Amino acid sequence: MSETRDLLLEIGCEELPASFVDAAVATLPELAKARFGAARIAFSHVRAFGTPRRLALLLGGVPVAQPDLAEELTGPPVRAAFKDGEPTRAALAFAEKLGVPVGELRRVETPKGEYLVGTRRETGRPSAELLPELLDGILRAIPFRKSMRWADLDFAFGRPIQWLVALFGADVIPLEIASIKSGRLSRGHRFLSPGTVSIGAPAAYVDAMRAAHVLVDPAERREALRVALGKAAVEAGGTLIEDEFLMGENASLVEEPYVVVGGFSEEFLDLPERVILEVAKGHQRYFGVRAPSGKLLPKYLAVVNTALEPALIRKGNDRVMRARLADARFFYQEDLRVPLESRREKLGGVVFQKRLGTVLEKADRVELLAGTVGKLAGATPGVLEVAREGARLAKCDLVSLMVGEFPELQGEMGSAYAVAQGTRPEVAEVIREHYRPKGASDDTAKAQAAALVALADRLDSLVGCFAIGLTPSGAADPFGLRRATLGILRTMMDQGLDLSLVDLARAAYEGLRGKKLDLGESDLVDKLIEFAGERLRGLLAEKWPADVVRACLAAGHERPLDVRARVVALAGLDETTRAKVGEVFKRATNIAEKAPPGEPGAAPSDHPSEAALFSAYARFAERSDALAKAGDYVALLREVATIAPIMHQYFTDIFVMDENAAVREPRLRLMRSISERCTRVARLELLSATQAEAASQAQAG
Repeated sequence: MSETRDLLLEIGCEELPASFVDAAVATLPELAKARFGAARIAFSHVRAFGTPRRLALLLGGVPVAQPDLAEELTGPPVRAAFKDGEPTRAALAFAEKLGVPVGELRRVETPKGEYLVGTRRETGRPSAELLPELLDGILRAIPFRKSMRWADLDFAFGRPIQWLVALFGADVIPLEIASIKSGRLSRGHRFLSPGTVSIGAPAAYVDAMRAAHVLVDPAERREALRVALGKAAVEAGGTLIEDEFLMGENASLVEEPYVVVGGFSEEFLDLPERVILEVAKGHQRYFGVRAPSGKLLPKYLAVVNTALEPALIRKGNDRVMRARLADARFFYQEDLRVPLESRREKLGGVVFQKRLGTVLEKADRVELLAGTVGKLAGATPGVLEVAREGARLAKCDLVSLMVGEFPELQGEMGSAYAVAQGTRPEVAEVIREHYRPKGASDDTAKAQAAALVALADRLDSLVGCFAIGLTPSGAADPFGLRRATLGILRTMMDQGLDLSLVDLARAAYEGLRGKKLDLGESDLVDKLIEFAGERLRGLLAEKWPADVVRACLAAGHERPLDVRARVVALAGLDETTRAKVGEVFKRATNIAEKAPPGEPGAAPSDHPSEAALFSAYARFAERSDALAKAGDYVALLREVATIAPIMHQYFTDIFVMDENAAVREPRLRLMRSISERCTRVARLELLSATQAEAASQAQAG
């Protein structure tokens, strides 16, 4: 086994934003794999580290030299390589590329003819010779949302580089970037250990930095933060209000986390809880603390980068928090002076989209559409009334002072103002919940009235943008249409709303009458159904096998709830049964394409296998029609699984494409009839047999 060493690259710089650190730490291992792989230098493991002041890459088991290369390459065809027995330029160039005489090239017969083949050999170089260029390339390839230049250097990075550590074992790798030369000296915590830190070897890096109050491992730093927050919350007399965004943000803003407990006047507790938490979170990145009773405490937890002078830090933080809360209280009190309903008129001055009109126009469309969706869903008159009233008020808080300062509170403030002004709680719930889900991990609206408005709001945006050509392209999706579609699908499924996407799209399109649109209703519906199908595929494939989802979607996805029911039923079959069903129905479907119109009729021969299948089909047709109508896909698939082995035997014994048309045509009609009935559930021929076959072979072995 060849000798190996560990390798360390640390880039010290001015403070990086949290998002820069997270992105770089996620990317560095892949950069190392790609560039070291291209250089034929393997390594046993890789770890990336990052804090606001440094990014680091640690590779283990890096060989001291490249392996020798022996690569067989195919060159030009022999007919082009020689003319009159003499090598042509093509042969000479190929030999030169390999570094061998033309006489060492071999002739090999291939399906395309006779070709020249040769072996390119290359002696592996010492890794130390290659590492400076490799590390330079990795460093320059680290992605940042925005990079900056400094001094008069023709070099860009997330922030100005201050120092470099580059070690291969105990040896320094000579490297110079942005006029900074590499060495073994890192730097400790800016306040708690401000001097240099000598790194003896890559393996000692993490421990050496920890001793200098720098936790370079993001996972270790996050755990230390979690422990510190929990301890501080207990000391403050409550429990931590957890927030994943704040946890990630703060963990990437410090090198060693310390928590300072601050406080504010209890008079501010009269504000809605979400306002206080948003003030703490949005401006200051502070955590909230909840009392054992469940109420919010007049405390906050600030994550800081130093344990020095906590009292001074607390004093400054309290002053800022008090000022922010005072502003929020002013906004809240001023907003309450204006009835929510009376704010609707101001929505006419806010543009939703220049071709789709103002937010007021959108609010009017959503109000009407919520009623239409509710009727399609069979909602009760009481639910419809709540949905319409909630939809009418849903966007009014967008022109409030509070939402102007804290956009994240849209819906929350409208609900709070509605309750304070005497609106029914169920209507206030619609205002608050119609924005849900706000993200992939967020719950959908719980009450049916809120769900109806959530659907209407997203449908209006989705159909409107599609109608004027604003469909997502690549990563660009300025109106969040992918997220809106997922919200529609998730809401329908969570609420159990068996609605047709075609009906919903047409209802939303109707609300756009009078607007200048690029797509007609039919074209828009087709395009939107295809777009929704892709989102539905991803949503269902998170829980069920991809081939099952693909097969069910191919049978139609106009009704997402129905698709899910079919997926659940098909996934309920064991893999071996699914594979056998897929195999036999693939053959049946291929044959069915040649079938003439009409019913199968009687069996065209008295062969036992033919008699058995025609007899089984008679029962299958009757049962499958009834079960499909009832939506009992589990029972329907049991029927499919029952007829599948009979079909398998049929294909073994019977030649369907008989020369005699009187025999051939009933058989073809039978295949078509069976295929059509099964297609109500799924395109069974699209099921993958790979896993099931492997499992079956393993059992046989």
